[in-house]
Amino acid sequence: MEWILRGDFGTAPDDLVGMLLGLMLAFVCGHVVAWVYMVCHSGLSYSRSFVNSLLVLCLIVALVMMVMANNVLIAFGLMAVFAIVRFRNVLRDTLDTAYILASITVGMAAGTKKFSTAAIGTGLFAGVMLYLHFTQFGSRNRYDLILNLHWGRPLGELPDLKLLLERHARRSAIASQRSAQGYDGADVSYRLLLRDAGRTDELITELKAFPGVSRVTSLKAEDESEV
Repeated sequence: MEWILRGDFGTAPDDLVGMLLGLMLAFVCGHVVAWVYMVCHSGLSYSRSFVNSLLVLCLIVALVMMVMANNVLIAFGLMAVFAIVRFRNVLRDTLDTAYILASITVGMAAGTKKFSTAAIGTGLFAGVMLYLHFTQFGSRNRYDLILNLHWGRPLGELPDLKLLLERHARRSAIASQRSAQGYDGADVSYRLLLRDAGRTDELITELKAFPGVSRVTSLKAEDESEV
């Protein structure tokens, strides 16, 4: 703990205590990165193996940096090994790349005895990712529900349906409207910003009982953004 609080020891000689401290710090920091990913991740691309890889990758990189030990020949040898043993993984979420880079960077810092950098960097990364998650920074969605239905009455009577939607939604807008020539009615999609997201089932029930409405389906906005 004194080594971490006093600063980096990147130039300190190698010893067993320093190696164990570096690996343990990489293990702890890898857990922090993985836990933040588990809390902040949303969507359909969650993978337990990816979470495990964030932890293991941090340890492996720390060990690699210790093996290199500022030796150019060893560094080139490791590059040759990694060139032979390659792996590819398609990341569905671009933010997953940030977690991989964080694990690699923290592992490099721990492996080169930059203990303060590893600890502070992990804390800063965790704070930033949690801030982005809980504030929903960058989100442009002004709605939280996609509502699809078939309107079997004349299109001029759609304002009657609007009155029902306004009882449940702060704001509603028609996302799409498809009608066939020679027939009354249309397939209509609405984007809704609900007053109370917990009363979605009540809204669907009232819509199904509303004259002229049929084939009612709903989709949460965050689910729609992942498709």
